[in-house]
Amino acid sequence: MSKPPAPKKPRTLAAQALGDIEPQTKGIVPPIHVATTFLRDPDNAYSSGYVYGRPDNATVRQAEAVLAALEGGARAMLFGAGMAAATAAVMALPEPGHIVASQVMYWAFRDWLLREAPRFGHTVEIVDTTNLDAVRAAVVPGHTRLVWIETPGNPLWTITDIAGVVAIAKAAGARVAVDSTVATPVFTRPLALGADLVMHSASKYLNGHSDVIAGALATATPDDAWWTRIGELRSRHGMILGPFEAWLLLRGMRTLDVRVRAQSEAAALLATWLGHHRSIERVLYPGLPQHPGHGVATRQMTGYGAMLSVQVHGGAAAAIAVAAAVALWKRATSLGGVESLIEHRASIEGPGSPCPANLLRLSVGLEDPEDLYADIDQALVRSAP
Repeated sequence: MSKPPAPKKPRTLAAQALGDIEPQTKGIVPPIHVATTFLRDPDNAYSSGYVYGRPDNATVRQAEAVLAALEGGARAMLFGAGMAAATAAVMALPEPGHIVASQVMYWAFRDWLLREAPRFGHTVEIVDTTNLDAVRAAVVPGHTRLVWIETPGNPLWTITDIAGVVAIAKAAGARVAVDSTVATPVFTRPLALGADLVMHSASKYLNGHSDVIAGALATATPDDAWWTRIGELRSRHGMILGPFEAWLLLRGMRTLDVRVRAQSEAAALLATWLGHHRSIERVLYPGLPQHPGHGVATRQMTGYGAMLSVQVHGGAAAAIAVAAAVALWKRATSLGGVESLIEHRASIEGPGSPCPANLLRLSVGLEDPEDLYADIDQALVRSAP
């Protein structure tokens, strides 16, 4: 009796878009399905499984299937933006309650939690989730509905122990959602560590080409009432991703593994080199042994990611001057694309940000790391106080 074939690795599944072949033309590249309405059967049924384009689309489904496979989940859902995915998860909670969220996280969602979540009856507590004792003190059994963590946390690249937070939350009857945008499923799979939900700003590494705005959620339990309600909200609020954007995202995920690994290798080199630069006060990168989250990152990640931040001697003025003096790095927001970006985050986040004034956030792309270092080195030298 022949042995069943071994399950394919995530990298293989993504590279082949799960191996699907377009049945009519036998094309190996998935088509874009742009139809918004579908023919009804003579008996008034919809045997194709499609009714209308606002809640569902075949190209979206295919991209969702690839992401679910990458995350080791049962289902994934795509949204028109990362913020749409994150806010849908909160709005779909079964009843109002207490939300605990990471202190270091994407500033726009933190702001939404503090300003908008209370309109839905929630109370929000911002906590240093890298400190499990602080999480334990914040979570209230029977009252805390959700613990939202981002790891690595943007832009300080703090590391939260996912399994540790899950144990605390589950004991209190709370759910756990993880923003894993920076780690990507290549380096961390939160569902395998017990999280209920994993979220991505798919505009970043999943797409990888700075040409799509998208968000994503994935779950291991698609029959859960929370997941069902998220799907209802996506349909009713018109949050689904468009078919062309879904196709671009599917294309991007096919090269996710090789892109992220190459970018991470370059980031590790740059973090080491910049750590010895006389104009740099501090390098924040979880792959460095001196990073406070290095031990946890080594345990729960299979790589440290391609994001790092540097604190420049001379304060905010010096940091802004360095960003102004680069040529190869691009002064732009966002992260995760093939091109390297540099940004003075405190200027973006404004008052209340945990971001130091002298910090520059670096998104390492696919350029040669020696070229990237030479460019930022000359900018540091020119801007030295």
